[in-house]
Amino acid sequence: MDAPNDEFFPLLETLETPADLRSLPATSLPEVADELRRFLIRTVSTRGGHFAAGLGTVELTVALHYVFETPHDRLVWDVGHQAYPHKVLTGRRRQLHTIKQDGGLAPFPARAESEYDTFGVGHSSTSISAALGMAVAAAQRGEQRRVVAVIGDGALTAGMAFEALNHAGSLPANVLIVLNDNDMSISENVGALSNYLARVLSGRTYAHFRERGKQVLRQMPTARELARRSEEHLKGMVLPGTLFEEMGFNYIGPIDGHDLKALVSTLRNLRQLDGPQFLHVVTRKGKGYAPAEADPIKWHGPGPFDPVSGTIFKEKSSGPTYSQVFGQWLCDMAAADPAVVGITPAMREGSGMVEYSKRFPDRYFDVAIAEQHAVTFAAGLAVEGLKPVVAIYSTFLQRAYDQLIHDVCLQNLPVVFAVDRAGLVGSDGATHQGGYDLSFLRCIPNLVIMAPADEDECRQMLYTASTLGAPAAVRFPRGTGPGVAIREQMTALPLGRAQLRREGRSGLAILVFGTLLDAAHGIAERLDATLVNMRFVKPLDEAMVLGLAERHHALVTIEENAVAGGAGSAVGELLAADGMTLPILHVGIPDRFIEHGTRGSCLAHAGLDPASLAARVEDWWLPQALADRQRGAAAAS
Repeated sequence: MDAPNDEFFPLLETLETPADLRSLPATSLPEVADELRRFLIRTVSTRGGHFAAGLGTVELTVALHYVFETPHDRLVWDVGHQAYPHKVLTGRRRQLHTIKQDGGLAPFPARAESEYDTFGVGHSSTSISAALGMAVAAAQRGEQRRVVAVIGDGALTAGMAFEALNHAGSLPANVLIVLNDNDMSISENVGALSNYLARVLSGRTYAHFRERGKQVLRQMPTARELARRSEEHLKGMVLPGTLFEEMGFNYIGPIDGHDLKALVSTLRNLRQLDGPQFLHVVTRKGKGYAPAEADPIKWHGPGPFDPVSGTIFKEKSSGPTYSQVFGQWLCDMAAADPAVVGITPAMREGSGMVEYSKRFPDRYFDVAIAEQHAVTFAAGLAVEGLKPVVAIYSTFLQRAYDQLIHDVCLQNLPVVFAVDRAGLVGSDGATHQGGYDLSFLRCIPNLVIMAPADEDECRQMLYTASTLGAPAAVRFPRGTGPGVAIREQMTALPLGRAQLRREGRSGLAILVFGTLLDAAHGIAERLDATLVNMRFVKPLDEAMVLGLAERHHALVTIEENAVAGGAGSAVGELLAADGMTLPILHVGIPDRFIEHGTRGSCLAHAGLDPASLAARVEDWWLPQALADRQRGAAAAS
């Protein structure tokens, strides 16, 4: 039995590919959708995973694979939160329980996993650009295929999506954009009338008259403009599609995304039309599971849960997460200073800002999935004397790199960046592993970069960042720290000063940037090595580094960041510039993408778990220590 608890899914278990689905009569599709939804509820409950968005796209996924000849026709999912039903229908039903687990299915669509995953995703708002590229490529090769992009779950709020829409509407490419609207802001438009209009406006008869009318009216400019305005007025009265029509799309909808008959009929019509098409589908996030419908945010990505009672099993925690430490700090700062403003690009829950948003609603700004705007918006606030704090995941900050350089750092504006999910995050996989921020931040002038070793240091560094009057980033990992007591009192750290944690006598010094300090402590004890909590990546404590190099035979740098261009590279650059040469080992994330799993397994794959760290350092150092002793003995004799 494929599903947990021996529940039987008679139709679903006969579907190994979408071709099997297409062999069924249309009257069987509602039963397929019902089984698929129950299968998702039962399977995700055992392991956790992205949940509510997928429940909302069950009927849409069934209809898309039923109408389009996938994988010949290309289906591109945006973000991937909504793609669990797609994975089930494309031959991965038996593996769904392994999703996000070490060695299991990828958390998002991944090209290496299936030919049906036509484009790898994980971050939002890429689907339209990718689908347009595929459609243009098909046209240039003379291939008869259709390309569909499914965008939703907030992804249409990002500027990149509108850049792609603007381009797509100007081309004759056969591309269909499906907007999965699960915000329910236009739910009153969904029903028999809207479905009827969608079927009519997507039909060949309407399309034929529309195109023939355009050809005739091209010879009559005044009449053409009157007809265009009349058509826009008619559509504008009953359909919110004028914007997309102006961008060059034939807009259809809104249509009930849970009405399979209407979906199949409309998609069949649209499949016959040439040029850019836009279908607006309204769905309900969490559809079919009452707790998820009532609170889709809570059920966006739950852990394991009891499907009957709706109780989510909480993981035992030894203390607050770094995100919670940040959230408490932000509340404390905002209570003390009315100039403090908090900003997030749609990550309120993940970034620990729920309490802040409730206590300080007038100084809380969720800018939606718009990281570029978040950074420049913060720059504008800073120009006018406010004190903006941008809570942003490490991999999301990548998407706003130009704004960080030009709009914040070039103007030396006092914006604090709380860089969450730095380092290896675990189950969300390669798209979300924050392994590059130290490398891409370190080269930017005017920016102070800090890496706390524990929870209290995180709080103190955030406070330090707020006092600098300059751009500053504090990067911290997902999850909990080593359990250090957090002081309520906040004290600014001396800028660019490291902390000597242990003075050793072996001739080896270990320099740690960030939360791997706890794991490095045991290594230092065993090897009688000097241990330093570097704290600041930029400005680097040059006096500390040069002093260590003078009185030690070798150095090891450790960071939860890519070795290439990371904090350890800064140490090497300093020594080279000073003309000092000594053996140095840089330990960090290797030059490859680390896939999904638990945070612990990801650390192990990168060689950064305690056992791997110890083996790496000892295997490198002990032969050198032996050689040093032999040279010393030879010199003495």
